Amino acid sequence: MATLLEMAAEIVAAHASTTNMTKEELVTELSEIYNTLSNLEKGEDLNSSQDQTDSPAVTRKKAFGKDKIYCMICGKGMKTLSRHLKTSHNMTASEYRKQFDIPRGQSLAAKSYSETRRKMAIDRGLGEKLAKARAARGKKK
Repeated sequence: MATLLEMAAEIVAAHASTTNMTKEELVTELSEIYNTLSNLEKGEDLNSSQDQTDSPAVTRKKAFGKDKIYCMICGKGMKTLSRHLKTSHNMTASEYRKQFDIPRGQSLAAKSYSETRRKMAIDRGLGEKLAKARAARGKKK
């Protein structure tokens, strides 16, 4: 049977093959998975070993940056949080907002990402096309 470290390395390698990860993220994930496997082998309760406490991993001020938004649960930085919350923490955006008392008006995407998407939509004339489609739909009714 493979050692715990080998099994953890295989799991991280499989995850890293489908996800871009920094060196620090790889080391952190390897450590977390190794600890989880070790706790499973010892028969310990996984809920007691996880850091799923109410205290955030990063402060709200740091979490919402210009180029990245940081997950307040695990501290990972990314452009948008919605997909990460669903896949990594099995949580919806509204549950996340409620847990950390984040206002509904606060975007869960990095500011630079939102600005880039907004500019792209304006350049393509999506607002005008939407207005025309709504007007056409209104005439049909």
